[in-house]
Amino acid sequence: MSRAPHARGVGRRRAGHAAGIVALGLLACLASGAVCANSDDDPAGRVVALRSEGRAYEHGEGVTRDVGRAVALYCEASRLGDAEAQFSLGWMYANGRGMPRDNRMASLFFGLAAEQGHEYAKKMLAFVGPAAADQPDCLRDPIAPAYDEANESAEDGEFVALTPDQKKAAEVVGKLAPEFRISPLFALAIIRAESNFDPNAVSPKNAQGLMQLIPETSARFNVKKPFDVVQNVRGGLAYLRWLLAYFKGDVALVAAAYNSGERTVERYRGVPPYAETRAYVQRIKRYYQKERHPYDATVTEPSPELDRIRMVITK
Repeated sequence: MSRAPHARGVGRRRAGHAAGIVALGLLACLASGAVCANSDDDPAGRVVALRSEGRAYEHGEGVTRDVGRAVALYCEASRLGDAEAQFSLGWMYANGRGMPRDNRMASLFFGLAAEQGHEYAKKMLAFVGPAAADQPDCLRDPIAPAYDEANESAEDGEFVALTPDQKKAAEVVGKLAPEFRISPLFALAIIRAESNFDPNAVSPKNAQGLMQLIPETSARFNVKKPFDVVQNVRGGLAYLRWLLAYFKGDVALVAAAYNSGERTVERYRGVPPYAETRAYVQRIKRYYQKERHPYDATVTEPSPELDRIRMVITK
């Protein structure tokens, strides 16, 4: 599976005044009816609108300058994984543009942008030092609703194989998925997003085969031949089963962890604000349109961070 770059450590402490500015700005934005509502329906177009409006309010271009509103708009674009918005927020905090300087928050946002390859953000990290600020709430996703057992008996949608590779994958998944108590449609959604059904696919980070298993994951789940379709699918299903138990059936968290690693999901207490991971989760949700998936609680203990992740929405 593909992996996003490792995140910088983010401490547990609140960035008091700075986080307050973010919260107040977001409230003002929401009250105004602007484009800050939480929706990932069109991330690519949405981040452009958010970033552009944020820049207008930051500089007073065509509108009355409003730093709180600019911060809220930039932060929402950052939540959707926009490195430019993350850099802009880092710059505002590093230079005290309309707010007290806060190197901890600057480092947090520069770090996010740097992880996505933003070169100027990488340089700025050398000046502001390591991040010690907790994430502002606007970077966090709403969590899925509580698990409903009725979901377990709901019928999956139908997968229509259009190519020989798709047919082969569907046949293997159909035979193996019941053994792992995985919805075939969910497994096929992962395969589509990972390799587009190419059993010989290799990513730049050496993720291999249909389910794009990196060597560490292949070893973890005893996959000796990652390009063997049956072994690859079996290993991917085993990992999905583990992730489903670890995140108690939360499809978005499982998809994000499959893409960027479970530790990254825990570090960010939800779907990480990486453009790649955000887009990946949205693809999975298009193909598998359920918030929850049944899971086997005997496979592993749940993530020790799961309660904290779920507490975010109730604060």
